[in-house]
Amino acid sequence: MMGVVNLVESDFNITVVGLGLIGGSYAMALRELNPRNLWGIDINKNTIRIAEEQGIIDKGYVNPEIPLRKSDIVIICLYPDLTIKFMKDNMNLFKSKAIITDTAGIKDKIVKEINTFIREDIEFIGGHPMAGRECGGLAFASKDIFSGANYIITPTRRNKAKNIELIEDIIKKIGCKKIVKISPEKHDEVIAFTSQLPHILAVSLVSSDIEEDVGSFIGGSFKDATRVAMINSELWTELLIDNSNNIINQIKVFEDNIANIKRAIINSDSSFLKSTFEKVRLKREELK
Repeated sequence: MMGVVNLVESDFNITVVGLGLIGGSYAMALRELNPRNLWGIDINKNTIRIAEEQGIIDKGYVNPEIPLRKSDIVIICLYPDLTIKFMKDNMNLFKSKAIITDTAGIKDKIVKEINTFIREDIEFIGGHPMAGRECGGLAFASKDIFSGANYIITPTRRNKAKNIELIEDIIKKIGCKKIVKISPEKHDEVIAFTSQLPHILAVSLVSSDIEEDVGSFIGGSFKDATRVAMINSELWTELLIDNSNNIINQIKVFEDNIANIKRAIINSDSSFLKSTFEKVRLKREELK
């Protein structure tokens, strides 16, 4: 019997929807697996032309009908609301038994909404690669962007084990080091802390500028702490609003912690500060 490895490397038609940073990088990485056909869908004809000319995809389409009717695997690399819309608008076009996954930064809303209208003969498995760059677009895509990255998938009861394994196999082969399988709800709870809160803190820190010429005083610590403040405003507005309950809870926890530090500074409580800094230093070392 042919194993999953051979299927990934030869027998599947794969379509990537959205040839931006993540979609373009996904297509570049998938090219290394030698699928039967690798197609792309994008609203930008120039992006499609470049992707074809550079050999990132075999062929690109603005109209999704042709590739979707023939694709065994579809990877949607769009914003959350656009992911739901693409699925709904094209539900009748997907090939029977197609496996569809996505890369959006929230999962609960996407998975729940899609599962209210998805056909019984196809599957949607939520996914979220913990990879990216500050700059977006195909021009910044790289097949190595997933190398060593963590990847979260959020399968549900309606997903078959063999299809989950297939998605996992692809994820490993594009270079990800660790795959975590959790519920969509748990994903959004955890990601509010590990991804969304750091972006909010970076934005808040840059917004707290009290010097006109602060750039002359910036060192490595400020640059490291604010790197993700170079943010995609449209995407991150959507992510935070769609995950508002979880992120508000995380902000409250952060506010309590920073209030404790503020109070210790006001009271010259060096014992509290030293103890807190030491505990946090040890905890941070464990995250390496």
